[in-house]
Amino acid sequence: MKISKEEVSYVAHLARLEFSEEETETFTSQLNDILMYMEKLNRADTAGVEPMSHATALSNAFRDDEVRESLSEERSLANAPDKQGGCFRVPKVVE
Repeated sequence: MKISKEEVSYVAHLARLEFSEEETETFTSQLNDILMYMEKLNRADTAGVEPMSHATALSNAFRDDEVRESLSEERSLANAPDKQGGCFRVPKVVE
């Protein structure tokens, strides 16, 4: 075991948390599982692997700015359930 129940209780006390005996055992078990997994990851050979900030390469997904024709009022309001004076008409939400 990497961490004891006493250590979990001590950290809980520092964080002003109170756990039952059952919760302390559960957290101890879960923390041990996490620490064992971290130990397993530390054994992985990472020689020659460049550090990175994200798991996947980031690229800009934005398109280039181009001047295009805007939607006409008629097209933008074509699917509106209710319209009035060239605007979308919605139910009043503030009384």
